[in-house]
Amino acid sequence: MNLKSPLFFIASALSSFAALPSVGPDYIRPDAPAPAAYRDADPALAWKSAAPAEQFARGEWWRLFADSALDTLESQALAANQDLRAAAARVEQARAAAGLARSNYWPQLAVDPSVASERTSTTTDNIFPHDLGTTYRAPLVASWELDLFGRVRRLNESARADADASAAAFESVRLALTTDVAANYFSLRALDREVAIVRDTLALRQHTLDLVDSRVKIGTAGELDSVRAQAELANTEVDAAALANRRAAVVDALAVLVGTPAPAFELPAEPERAPAPYLQQPPLIPAGLPAALLERRPDIAAAERTLAAANARIGVARAAFFPAISLTGSAGYASGDIDRLFQADSRIWSIGPSLYLPIFQGGRNRANLERSRAAFDESVANYRSRVLIAFREVQDALTATRILAQESAAQDRALVAARRASALAQIRYDAGYVSYLEVIDAQRTDLAAQRAAAQLAALRLNTSVALIKALGGGWHAPEMSGHVVAER
Repeated sequence: MNLKSPLFFIASALSSFAALPSVGPDYIRPDAPAPAAYRDADPALAWKSAAPAEQFARGEWWRLFADSALDTLESQALAANQDLRAAAARVEQARAAAGLARSNYWPQLAVDPSVASERTSTTTDNIFPHDLGTTYRAPLVASWELDLFGRVRRLNESARADADASAAAFESVRLALTTDVAANYFSLRALDREVAIVRDTLALRQHTLDLVDSRVKIGTAGELDSVRAQAELANTEVDAAALANRRAAVVDALAVLVGTPAPAFELPAEPERAPAPYLQQPPLIPAGLPAALLERRPDIAAAERTLAAANARIGVARAAFFPAISLTGSAGYASGDIDRLFQADSRIWSIGPSLYLPIFQGGRNRANLERSRAAFDESVANYRSRVLIAFREVQDALTATRILAQESAAQDRALVAARRASALAQIRYDAGYVSYLEVIDAQRTDLAAQRAAAQLAALRLNTSVALIKALGGGWHAPEMSGHVVAER
């Protein structure tokens, strides 16, 4: 390479400036408070790399429940949810912004052809006066900022960190979407279970009313018993209508999540199928060590990357106090005769540096530096707050899991007792020992216990989903960009 060529100069400058230190603080992740262990966590269920389902793609935690309908809904949501698409578009915007910042490393080249006609005055001191002339120009214009103090490097650090934060935010939206789908689906299946219970109760109420009416006709029961049986039947019909309304609302919510118009979406009940095993006993979700949570939560990763971007912007603000040197130049052809434009004697060129040295800015640069430092302090607080919230959410879910398991065991005992009491009350009424009011009371208790068991099953499932969400849903920081690409 010619030692006097511009390319040699540019290459030498690039290698020299890359070794210069950048102004501003280098980023160090701040400490965040972390407990040694969770309360209510089973030490035998510490998180391992192969748990809970290594055979599934990372992040597809819902396959733990082995429900094909849920798998289908999750796939539809990931493919068509509009909030997720918006988040993916934000990732692309952040990546493009990082590309814009990266372009500042290189010289900017442009072709700037022009044609100009001009008339000069013959009455001025012009040694080359003429009335009218046309000049044709075809120059190649170049400009390049020499990154002496790292302003461009800090801009790139900030843009890359913002892109990483956007990718982590996408994963947060994805995790929230999949957990919302699962929570609504489990609520729907629990409602289906309640609907089946109330439907069976309606049949029982109708059968009981028919029996009471027949006894009224033969004089072995009074009209009061018939009226009470009619009231219980009507009240059960009210419960059935209320459940139908609640179910329709949940189905409509699922429609929005999977990106389908509500009138065109339906998820039929499956009354002929026995309740799924997870409705009785949700799968165990290992909580792992608290320190691992900082790597598993995409929202924490987003907050940390936002913090890194804010740190880099301090360097950008600090660089404004130092001189900025740019090289500008142009080379090309200029001629008054277009036929001679590209001849050797029509060549033109110019090159020269420009220096910008801030002397007095009215306090602007200092105020911008203080603002950048305050923004960094805010990001530190937000990061630590997000960590605290994450630990709280895991702890809340673990505590609820333990307490709901105890509640479920007690509810199972209550259900067995209520069913036995209802059967005994019917036997005693048929034998004439008690009034029909005792039968109604026992049947109400039985129905309430059955519905409470179904509602508790949904609550335990949704608590499991909340724990999975609090733990990051099987997500890991090195895989941020992979999920985004896969979903696009």
